[in-house]
Amino acid sequence: MSALAASYGRLVAALAGAAAALLLVMVALIAANVTVRTLDWGVIAWTDEVSEYAVYAITLMAAPWLLHLGAHVRVDIVVTGVRPAAGWTLELIADLLGLATCAALLWYATAATVASLRTGSVTVKTLVFPEWWVLAPLPLCFLMLALEFGFRLRRLITGPRQPRPSTGGGLA
Repeated sequence: MSALAASYGRLVAALAGAAAALLLVMVALIAANVTVRTLDWGVIAWTDEVSEYAVYAITLMAAPWLLHLGAHVRVDIVVTGVRPAAGWTLELIADLLGLATCAALLWYATAATVASLRTGSVTVKTLVFPEWWVLAPLPLCFLMLALEFGFRLRRLITGPRQPRPSTGGGLA
């Protein structure tokens, strides 16, 4: 299991790196479009749309990494304000709910992607392409988040009976 967890950790780190690179590309595209417009050379019509999809992709690529590091949004006031055993139980409940939610969203996202593929739906804006291209990353993201919740549960159950540290940046 630790080899799987280590491989998963490398995968989410690689996706986070890809998300950072995509953010740089998005910034460069926006800067190029602003420059072209400022110089009155026209406009790069598709940059706004590509930037919208880039923000979506960055979010999906970074979410598993943030959860892996424990750097996601969480409210610690309740968990740290109770006895360690009660805080541990709250962590367990939160991870179980997270796993169940990701599993449900994985199922729904897969169904939506398959339905879009079967019907041949297209996205029509400046760029025209099959809708399932936009939907396909969702099941992958929710699968990775569900896996991370599973790893979190394993670490929680095998660790001390106390809540996780509230600092981001380390494995939660």
